[in-house]
Amino acid sequence: MSSELLIVFVKNPELGKVKTRLAATIGPAQALEIYRMLLQKTKDSIQNLPMVKVIYYSGYIDHSDLWSNHLFHKAVQKGNDLGEKMFHAFKSGFEAGYRSVGIIGSDCPDISPELLTQAFLKLKNHDVVIGPAQDGGYYFLGMNELHKPLFFDKSWSTDKVLQETLNDITQLKLNHYLLEVLNDIDNEQDLQSLQEVLKARGL
Repeated sequence: MSSELLIVFVKNPELGKVKTRLAATIGPAQALEIYRMLLQKTKDSIQNLPMVKVIYYSGYIDHSDLWSNHLFHKAVQKGNDLGEKMFHAFKSGFEAGYRSVGIIGSDCPDISPELLTQAFLKLKNHDVVIGPAQDGGYYFLGMNELHKPLFFDKSWSTDKVLQETLNDITQLKLNHYLLEVLNDIDNEQDLQSLQEVLKARGL
């Protein structure tokens, strides 16, 4: 068994319950379709990675969705806010014996196998690895032991999350590594940026 665990937080793809900020401008049906595309992109990026992978659903486990039961473990998020949910997922990973645990969401289309391989490689000589997002949050968080303060007293869903997390890392005297900055898809402006990037790449 691999000593590395990749946690993936997803929302059950239900109309009106995903990408709500995006849905406010383009409508819930189109927002759901975009979210399904993001889920597929995330799956394609991680399915061949060597680390153990567990999908944490927002509501219920779906054994018949795109996440193969043979390739992915499945669980349900537990907690009141994002930080508490991540804390419980990391705690379960370390209690299960994994030495390096990382987490991603399903909102970042630019996440690649190479980037996640680099992230876990950097965890071999750093306490914490973070993938900063352009909106002031992060798309990846990884660590080699459970650092509880990183999950609590954060301004979740704001542009302060990354800096608050880095402040905790400084106070805990941990060494860290920052991956390249990527863009999450949260609103219509993010979507337009993605379309421009794809067009520039000829995709």
